[in-house]
Amino acid sequence: MQTVDDLIIRIGGEAGMGLESSGVGFAQALVRGGLHVFGLPDYHSRIRGGHNFFSVRIARRPLYSHTEPVHLLLALDPETVRRHIGAVVPGGAVVYDEKDGLPDIPRRTDVGYFSIPLAKLAEEAGGSAIMRNTLVFAVAAGLIGFDPTYIESVARDNFARKGPAVVDANLRVIQAGVEASRPFQADFPFRMEAVPGAPRRLLLNGNQAFAMGALAGGCRFVSGYPMTPGSPVLEWMAAHAAEYGVVTLQVEDEIAALCMAIGAGYAGVRAMAPTSGGGFSLMVEALGLAGMTEVPVVVYEAQRPGPSTGLATRTEQGDLLFVLHASQGEFPRIILAPGTVEQAFEAGWRAFNFAERYQCPVIVLSDHYLATSVRDVVPEDLNFDAVVIDRGELLTEADLDRLEGEYRRHAFTESGISPRAIPGHPKAVYASSSDEHDEYGHIYEDAENRRRMQEKRMRKLETARSEMRPPTAYGAADPDLTFIAWGSTYGPMREAVDRLNGQGVRARMLHFTDIWPVPQDVEKLLVGETIAVENNYSGQFADLLRMATGHTVSRRILKWDGRPLSPEYITHHVSRVT
Repeated sequence: MQTVDDLIIRIGGEAGMGLESSGVGFAQALVRGGLHVFGLPDYHSRIRGGHNFFSVRIARRPLYSHTEPVHLLLALDPETVRRHIGAVVPGGAVVYDEKDGLPDIPRRTDVGYFSIPLAKLAEEAGGSAIMRNTLVFAVAAGLIGFDPTYIESVARDNFARKGPAVVDANLRVIQAGVEASRPFQADFPFRMEAVPGAPRRLLLNGNQAFAMGALAGGCRFVSGYPMTPGSPVLEWMAAHAAEYGVVTLQVEDEIAALCMAIGAGYAGVRAMAPTSGGGFSLMVEALGLAGMTEVPVVVYEAQRPGPSTGLATRTEQGDLLFVLHASQGEFPRIILAPGTVEQAFEAGWRAFNFAERYQCPVIVLSDHYLATSVRDVVPEDLNFDAVVIDRGELLTEADLDRLEGEYRRHAFTESGISPRAIPGHPKAVYASSSDEHDEYGHIYEDAENRRRMQEKRMRKLETARSEMRPPTAYGAADPDLTFIAWGSTYGPMREAVDRLNGQGVRARMLHFTDIWPVPQDVEKLLVGETIAVENNYSGQFADLLRMATGHTVSRRILKWDGRPLSPEYITHHVSRVT
């Protein structure tokens, strides 16, 4: 038996078997047991049918990414074995249901096959065969030597609202699973025991972390139309709306969603519209309205592959250039792309500060990988103490009382930012036309006014550039290779850098979260051989950097099959990219 530093358990089956919910519950138990986890769901867009799986990576050190090898495969149907047996490491094992058997494929001689009557035991212990998803994770706990009391504590919390009978049924199922593992424990060599007394940690995905950050940052209005993978932000806000005084609206479409958020922003409320790429496509005209009227609003855009419906439940970084140029004409917008749970939380409150300081739309680019993957964090790492609410050039009631003359909502200023007043004060009665307008917001087509007003708006970008954070550098100080990453590629790229350095290749990562405007003096960091690593077909961020700085990356490592980059994929392609 060996206690390993890193262990991956994967459960697979059909949609509707509760793989993600049971996988997240198991991950919660592991975190309560003092271990670090990274959980990755993979599922079809249909409600039932189609092959789904959930991978839980476990370690005694913080994790930032999934990896591809599997130590223990939990198969709730034969298709899981067929698809994933090749990923199981030598010495690993497959747990499968006795009633299903194994698919008609050659057996690997370096892998254990553990036949257990999963459905039968779940029905006998809990009253329903559907509970075998819980039972098989209890089997896994027994095999790796993990204390099942942590799983029991999660079951008590998750099922308490359904009453003691349901709780007791789940506890019996957990015990049955542990017992069923005993005949096979000697044949499974990998152990990952609990670490009692470890600090309390949270298990979050990117959607939850962003929503928490937005709430902490003063967001009090959210309007949206359900669209994977962005709609869980609306759902999270709706679940906490009564407690924190947030207006949440599921509206008829994404056009209405952003228009309503713009209306709330116009009235002085910090407002947001969460969506995905297809929904953002519908928001484009309204985005231009916010740009012309200089209304602060935040759009959370969780990317998925397109075009059209594309791969609705997969991941990609394909919308960057789209959101940068969305809507006709030119107007300032700020783009953030968090790469970790901590950065997603921070982007939640920073986005609203930028929106109000620069009176423009702010787009937060996430993607399915960051939005749905779960990872443990220490609560202090979210850094609630760092949250600052900065409303920018906002006139107070006293400022308006002292105002001489008529208020000019779009006054020409050197910074491009006009003092903003919330409607309601007698001296803050004004229009903001969606046509080109004068300083008072009235339609005005004079050529000189157009020139000056457009220059005023666009000056915001130069003012904002000084606030954009430079990329985070990780790895060797004197690298042979510098990898350029942005958004959710942080975790896989970080681990790839560690592996390359361990192999004697001096590697460094520059990871960008502040995407547009491109931070100042970035070109000074882009030296030597640079490799862009992106989850899209063309290398959109590399093209953006070339446009903004003139730097052309040496090579590109790209992936566009709807699945996330992994450390193995990156290191494998380092010597193959051209």
